[in-house]
Amino acid sequence: MRHKPKTAPAPKETRLKVTEPMELMTFLLSKMGGMSRNSVKSLLAHRQVMVNSKISTLYKQPLQPNDLVTVNSGRGNIELKHPKLRIIFEDEYLIVVEKKEGLLTVIAGDSEETTAFSILKNHVKKSSPTNRIYTVHRLDRETSGVIMFAKNREVQQILQENWHRIITHRIYVALVEGEVEKEEDTIVTWLSENEKSLKIHSSDSDNGGQQAITHYRKIKSNENYSLLEIELETGRKNQIRVHMQGIGHPVVGDKKYGAVSSPINRLGLHARLLAFYHPVTTEVVSFETPVPRNFLNLFH
Repeated sequence: MRHKPKTAPAPKETRLKVTEPMELMTFLLSKMGGMSRNSVKSLLAHRQVMVNSKISTLYKQPLQPNDLVTVNSGRGNIELKHPKLRIIFEDEYLIVVEKKEGLLTVIAGDSEETTAFSILKNHVKKSSPTNRIYTVHRLDRETSGVIMFAKNREVQQILQENWHRIITHRIYVALVEGEVEKEEDTIVTWLSENEKSLKIHSSDSDNGGQQAITHYRKIKSNENYSLLEIELETGRKNQIRVHMQGIGHPVVGDKKYGAVSSPINRLGLHARLLAFYHPVTTEVVSFETPVPRNFLNLFH
């Protein structure tokens, strides 16, 4: 891993190590030099306290030995409230969010359309007008799930240049048409994009395209649909959608790649888990979201 990136001058931080189990309020009252309960509540309400790099506003949060509590002299990040986007994790380097289907990750050009990027850009500027957001990877508009953004350009470059070494697991769930016979399998093909149709084409032999490797495992199935857990070894554009079409089981709702049904009125693809080496601390972090309920309802 590269060295710690340079960042803009940050507000002063006080880092406190926990030595015995107790609640966060009790800990802060004992460590913050005679602060009143109201002052500590104000720190929490203004999102100025982090426990193990995650903002905490709960004064009854239980602490364990070796937990790290960080108190920031500046106002913390303002809570994001948006129906299409939920922050799972945020520190000074990264934001990890859960994106709903129907929301673009980012858009090129001068379009005014709301995207995950534009929502987060506006969100971080509420804390400071100098704050920025940088795209690291993307999810298709109709794919829901976990996606990560960088908060400075150096972290973005570390993640993009070392993506395959940094990402340890990238797991999706796919709701596909028909009953998949194999319990598990690995698909290896070469993908290339048609410049006119913008469709991705798959070849079983090397045709000069990009090699794409997809591992899948069947979770549930009936005579009409199958629910698959999918782990990407490579992350090519539309990879899962093309590979599911290739084995004769297109993702539901995916007319572009062969689907004839849309039982949940959306694309049946969800990015469930993203695990990676934190680009600055180098610890392995993992973020997971539940399988959408309407994916599961078809198997009752």
